[in-house]
Amino acid sequence: MGWASCCKRADGAEPGRRKKKKDTAWRVFSLKELQSATNNFNYDNKLGEGGFGSVYWGQLWDGSQIAVKRLKSWSNKAETEFAVEVEILARVRHKSLLSLRGYCSEGQERLIVYDYMPNLSIHSQLHGQHAAECNLGWERRMKIATDSAEGIAYLHHYATPHIIHRDVKASNVLLDSNFQARVADFGFAKLIPDGATHVTTKVKGTLGYLAPEYAMLGKASESCDVFSFGIMLLELASGKKPVEKLNPTTKRTITEWALPLARDKKFKEIADPKLNGNFVEDELKRMVLVGLACSQNKPEQRPIMSEVVELLKGESAEKLSNLENDDMFKPEQTCPFQGSSGPDSSDCITEEKSSKADAIEEAVDSSETVPSTR
Repeated sequence: MGWASCCKRADGAEPGRRKKKKDTAWRVFSLKELQSATNNFNYDNKLGEGGFGSVYWGQLWDGSQIAVKRLKSWSNKAETEFAVEVEILARVRHKSLLSLRGYCSEGQERLIVYDYMPNLSIHSQLHGQHAAECNLGWERRMKIATDSAEGIAYLHHYATPHIIHRDVKASNVLLDSNFQARVADFGFAKLIPDGATHVTTKVKGTLGYLAPEYAMLGKASESCDVFSFGIMLLELASGKKPVEKLNPTTKRTITEWALPLARDKKFKEIADPKLNGNFVEDELKRMVLVGLACSQNKPEQRPIMSEVVELLKGESAEKLSNLENDDMFKPEQTCPFQGSSGPDSSDCITEEKSSKADAIEEAVDSSETVPSTR
């Protein structure tokens, strides 16, 4: 299917063609306009590079700053992923989802235009170039958690058809100038037909965030996003990466580390040391419990995203109490999590690494994406 037909809205219009004034302002950009905005895709404007291609900072004639994702090289696969991302971004509008500014398709050039996100991503703030600045105090972390949960809940429950993101992770939750969370990078996303419980597909994603049923069987469902989001919650609470290398031959997942502490009610020991004890303990406990509940091995035991939002906001004391008293938090229980012996290599699975590519996160593309994955 060509990109033009893929990128039409449900009403038959292309994403750049607005039918009503109330529609949001995505549009078709000319190649000349984007060349001018990025100084002809100058190296000095380059924010980063991933498997999809390069991302550039740009400034439009009206002074607004943009991020431009430029397809690395034309291929049927890249064309499809370009079409998927544009289609999904054109379908969805939510304060916690990154908005499409527009796209360009001239000759073999394929470009997607977004708002520039000056505070990069959760990954960059916790582990990357902004980690030393300690910009994420507890209040910001809690708001990022609830806002991003609302964005994913919108994809799962309110978008038509429902959407599975398939690559929820810290580097795909971007942060605007006010640290408002924006879930981004929909190149791997899948539309779920009405009545379908899952879709079977080639595994794509990032080590440490993959739900076991997806990594092993390729079964993608909303619950896979819930698993990934749970890992990200634990990351946000603790400041730790999803997988920690203990020695050259041993790795430990964040769930394997956090669960024993949660069972012993040692939530303060889970908190990121960079917070210096400045957090609301009840909120920390809530974030950790929800993160662990989301990242259980069995998908049927995980909450759905609307419940995650409710739990994070503390809107149901009864549900929170039930969660805290769940069998999974009793010391004698077998660990309900994926061990560190899961898949460690694939032509479709990437691994997060700290590098200059962190800069790509502010411009939407997945940081540290191995080229073979796109």
